Amino acid sequence: MRRLFPVTDQTASGADREWTLDELAEAYAYPASARRDDAGGSGDVAGTGAGGAAGSGGAESGDVAAGRGAAAPAGGCRAAWLRANMVASLDGAAHHEGRSEPLSSAADMRIFGVLRGLADAIVVGAETVRREGYRPARAREALAARRKAAGQEPAPVIAVVTASLDLDFSLPLFTAPLVPTIVLTGAAALPERVRAAEKAGAEVIVAGDGPGVEPGRAVRALADRGLVRLLTEGGPRLLGQFVAAGVLDELCLTMSPTLTSGYAQRIAGGPALAVPERFALAALLEEDGFLFTRYRRV
Repeated sequence: MRRLFPVTDQTASGADREWTLDELAEAYAYPASARRDDAGGSGDVAGTGAGGAAGSGGAESGDVAAGRGAAAPAGGCRAAWLRANMVASLDGAAHHEGRSEPLSSAADMRIFGVLRGLADAIVVGAETVRREGYRPARAREALAARRKAAGQEPAPVIAVVTASLDLDFSLPLFTAPLVPTIVLTGAAALPERVRAAEKAGAEVIVAGDGPGVEPGRAVRALADRGLVRLLTEGGPRLLGQFVAAGVLDELCLTMSPTLTSGYAQRIAGGPALAVPERFALAALLEEDGFLFTRYRRV
């Protein structure tokens, strides 16, 4: 793997090797301001200083406090930071025949695992849960000390966004997670589906006055529970909702050197913004023709 941006001594040397998980964790560190107030320390996310071997390229600690974060401080927590992790083919497809795996690579999956390992919660849409066969997030030994120092649970919480609660609550995602799965839904959700989710062991959070979930309320509800380092893996409709609501802080986009043609969805779907929202390139890595980008909202 090579760093192409920001330019450093490592970039100039042309070093191309497999990065360790710890180096990747440094490179994808959350901003220092996105942490639980009970995590201790001076405000930095444990182990995420910019002086790491890979270099964090992180946001300045004032980014969230300045109003660019997704949620205002509440419930004893600092503002949440919502990042998305998606993959796209060269011709813009977010999946091939309904799954993202054909567009991925070994390096992409390492980064996928690290991003999960850094998050307090992974926010995902119900359709993606059904299509991708989501399982509970696992604890990663290589990141255990980092998570403990940051005051995090051994594994991130999976938070499923669903209006209908049309989910199989007998799946391990609900019955056997390391930490209870959260279901985010609207106030109009059918009571019997809510009871089914709770009976399976999930925590149901109402984050909308109607049938659906309001993105900003969902982010605030998670932040109120101390879940401030947020990661969404889509699907495209959910990501489109976060974009439309203006609560997405960062996009980690893997550009896959593949062409698919066909009619696959883009990484974000839904109504167009009246004015396109500008993001700035924060980091760029490359391995085997795959480009691993990080963009932050300007």
